[in-house]
Amino acid sequence: MAKKIKLTFCSGTGSVTGANFLLEWEDKKILIDCGLIQGSKLADEENWKPFSYQPSSIDSLIITHAHLDHVGRIPKLIKEGFKGKIFSTPPTKDLAQLMLEDSVQILSRDRENQLNLIYNKKNIDQAISQWEGVPYHQLIDLGKGLSISLKNTGHILGSAMVEILYNGKKLIFSSDLGHSPSPLLPPAETIDNADYLIIESVYGDRTYGSRELRRSELKKVIEDNCKSKGILIIPIFSLERTQELLFEINGFVENNQIPRIPIFLDSPLAIQFTKVYENYKKYFNKKAQALINSGDDIFDFPGLQLTLMTKESKLIYREPNPKIIIAGSGMSTGGRIIVHERDYLSDPKNTLLLVGYQSLGTLGRIIQDGAKEVFIFKKRVPVRAKIVTIRGYSGHKDSDGLLKFVQQMEGKLKQVFVVMGEPKSSLFLAQRIRDNLNIKARSPKAGESVELEF
Repeated sequence: MAKKIKLTFCSGTGSVTGANFLLEWEDKKILIDCGLIQGSKLADEENWKPFSYQPSSIDSLIITHAHLDHVGRIPKLIKEGFKGKIFSTPPTKDLAQLMLEDSVQILSRDRENQLNLIYNKKNIDQAISQWEGVPYHQLIDLGKGLSISLKNTGHILGSAMVEILYNGKKLIFSSDLGHSPSPLLPPAETIDNADYLIIESVYGDRTYGSRELRRSELKKVIEDNCKSKGILIIPIFSLERTQELLFEINGFVENNQIPRIPIFLDSPLAIQFTKVYENYKKYFNKKAQALINSGDDIFDFPGLQLTLMTKESKLIYREPNPKIIIAGSGMSTGGRIIVHERDYLSDPKNTLLLVGYQSLGTLGRIIQDGAKEVFIFKKRVPVRAKIVTIRGYSGHKDSDGLLKFVQQMEGKLKQVFVVMGEPKSSLFLAQRIRDNLNIKARSPKAGESVELEF
């Protein structure tokens, strides 16, 4: 006998950020992700509005991974009455706790009046107390005949897609799918028998080069900076991109492929995340595990300096050039990178290297799109530094990779919903799926609900 699941795209459509999806069946409700909506600031005003559902009515929350645009509104959900269980992989739980605690410091600058109400230790501690870490593939019974399991996406440490089983049929939430092969993580698992798919589309309308190409591009940027005796500034996402970049530079240094220069990891959060990575080495791919077992400390090398304290960060200014500064945030929406951009963007000897997605409206995107000057801390800063983008460092599959992921399910797949991308990216991917695979695909609007037959 056919049954139905009501699926609501609360947010996370028409935008890369703000993942938040509601599933309802019989008298049960679960959420998948509860992330911040991010644009020109770390958190847009939209985040402070009431949820489109009653948090106290939600039975469970499934978290796919620890990026802030997937976990950032959990304290708000707790504050407004959510008392159910939170499920994720164990690494995601550990990383998300650090991410939420760090966000308190940054969000307080924009919305101090919201800090004590929402982003306080009590709400974060309460969330962690309701949180259960479960390994990949373990079946989780959510009641009324519906169960889920988490499958590896290869996006960041512990990242997962959600496989939902109900009445003999299967719904997949892809979440963010990793760009494989990764130097650290295994590739996303294959799914070949889903009935419905909700898929991300960050890079749904573009492709980029191979991992080997990106490695050679990074090496050249470092060499060019050394020749110009400049400062190489790298805005970086503290989670995954930092660890991958350290791994790549470790290889360059230990094989004498680049000159020995000071390299600063100027991000307390990235330093903490890297320690979590060291606790979950069994989640790495076989090649990375073999390197570790051979005695290689893959996140440390001669010349690397960790600047945990603010006073240590300020001392970077005194270090002679050439040097490399790796700092968060990845889209220049907060963190120490903004100070370095203010100080160094005006010098043509310097280089700003963008290695991650830059969302519309962010300072990183404005610079990437060719702005000749920007305002940082209310100061006009001319952009004279060389701006370089290496797209191969994205943690997301490109358009071809996303299409291949869908293609593996084409025999049974009834419908695809394309989410978590800018409108042109989502629409382009939906069109590719329709044209190339002859599968019904579309990009839903925020707030839209659909009923899926099971």
